[in-house]
Amino acid sequence: MFLNLLTAFSLLLSPTQKPDWQTPYEKSNKTQTATYQECIAYYERLDQAYPEIKMMPIGMTDAGKPLHTVVLSTDQDFDPISIHKKGKTVILVQNGIHPGEPEGIDATMMLARDLMLNKNLRKQLDNVVVVIIPIYNVGGALNRNSHTRTNQNGPESYGFRGNARNLDLNRDFIKEDSKNAQTFATIFRTWDPEVFVDNHTSNGADYQYTMTLIPTQHNKLGGELGKLLKQQMLPALYKGMEKRKWPLVPYVNSRGETPETGIFGFNDMPRYASGYTTLFQTLGFIPETHMLKSFDKRVASTYDLMLEFLDYTAKNGKAIQAARAQDRAAVQTQQEFALNWTADTTQVETIQFKGFEAKYKPSEVSGLERLYYDRNAPFTRPVKFFDTFRPTLSVSKPVAYIIPQAWSEVIERLQQNQVALKRLQKDTVLTPETYYITDYKTGQRPYEGHYLHTDVQVRKAQQPIQYYAGDYVVYLNQVSNRFLVEVLEPQAPDSYFAWNFFDSVLGQKEHFSAYVFEDLAAQYLTQDPKLKAALDAAKAKDPALAKSAQAQLNFIYRKTPHYETTHNRYPVARWLGGALPVK
Repeated sequence: MFLNLLTAFSLLLSPTQKPDWQTPYEKSNKTQTATYQECIAYYERLDQAYPEIKMMPIGMTDAGKPLHTVVLSTDQDFDPISIHKKGKTVILVQNGIHPGEPEGIDATMMLARDLMLNKNLRKQLDNVVVVIIPIYNVGGALNRNSHTRTNQNGPESYGFRGNARNLDLNRDFIKEDSKNAQTFATIFRTWDPEVFVDNHTSNGADYQYTMTLIPTQHNKLGGELGKLLKQQMLPALYKGMEKRKWPLVPYVNSRGETPETGIFGFNDMPRYASGYTTLFQTLGFIPETHMLKSFDKRVASTYDLMLEFLDYTAKNGKAIQAARAQDRAAVQTQQEFALNWTADTTQVETIQFKGFEAKYKPSEVSGLERLYYDRNAPFTRPVKFFDTFRPTLSVSKPVAYIIPQAWSEVIERLQQNQVALKRLQKDTVLTPETYYITDYKTGQRPYEGHYLHTDVQVRKAQQPIQYYAGDYVVYLNQVSNRFLVEVLEPQAPDSYFAWNFFDSVLGQKEHFSAYVFEDLAAQYLTQDPKLKAALDAAKAKDPALAKSAQAQLNFIYRKTPHYETTHNRYPVARWLGGALPVK
């Protein structure tokens, strides 16, 4: 008996026995997604088994656990600088930003394995390095349940959308409230990928497709990369997925209640993954599988789409790099930058959309009319697609921005994104161009931990300002120019001003007592006829002002030296002159 057990044990340890590389998803008969612990353990095994794979903890997450990268490099070079110098193209794949949408987690585990085991696939890595973030939202992955993805068809259990601080990490790429986003910025700027893929699952209408796709918006990406994306890469991806029996369609962002009303391209602002990566001339993609398709089909289509990304990049890496180099050279001397965009509804494409008939019937809950899609009535018909965007607001860049060192949260985020910063060498008075915030709207309810400002209006002024040794100067002669404009121009929709980083300047700090200021105000009107004329004109135009003594005193007060010049003055100034005394 003992000998039999010993023999069996020795067989288990036999070097000729192949290791079991099945993923937890495969072992569950394709009904479960890997847990955070299972996912990390699987990549650790791959790291130990293959010298071409290296797993590294990079930084912390809000959950108190590290964010890992897994790098696949067939020449065993894991240094990003060296890899780029060799002319290799980098693809960064991120999974589990919303852990309730876990297809990418499981598909990428299998892809990493197959790229090691399959010699034909491995050839794709000759000139490509793949960097994987196994699970980005660690806190959400640990918060596992079976109910919060109400409309989704599997898996049996999954993680939660919010992270450990209940933040939606796909709204956090610019403001970087989470440690996850701060660590991502380090990963992204260090690896500087040419291609970025962030795997998701969609909500919304019902239709025949298993996979939909949000690419970087090509007009917003612009330049040579924008043309390459729209004219070459996207057609190749669509053709490849058609061959794989996964017909592809743009993310179904419907104009009306149903897709037949038309589909808009996605306005991926910098708060979103693909909007953020655009700012650094990276081709960003958000695969969105359809929630109602079975989990195994969603995983399989995600796997195949990643193969298509890999195949295209392996074949066209040099073209992508050349287009990117041109765009990066251009952005350093570019003078005008768009801050906001809208779909141009005069520019229309047509796609042959494979949908289901939308119908209506009485609700069994309310008795009122409700929408449903009849899967017994599939159709293919032309649908309008609005994929051309135009700028609605643009700005000329300054020579440099000047940022007082007091605004440390802003400086930290610029440093996190590897922006080149200089510092004033000595105390000095400068006369830059400044903005005064004249109007804005603020959300009445919190959005991702902030009360977001929108419709920001400004007026420009030039005035002497005291700066101090150590205050920051950011020259706009760098690859980060577009990022800098997006975060430092207050009218940009995802600017640091919009996200409340400068709200303290919106509060007036000194005031007056009316009974004291009355006599002084009267003196100002007597001594300054222009001020009196301005007040009279304002009263004639505004009946509310004419009826309010306090409002009239305030009108005068704001035009006297007593009113603080820092109230509503945006702290980041625009330097339009020559060189500054920096180090």
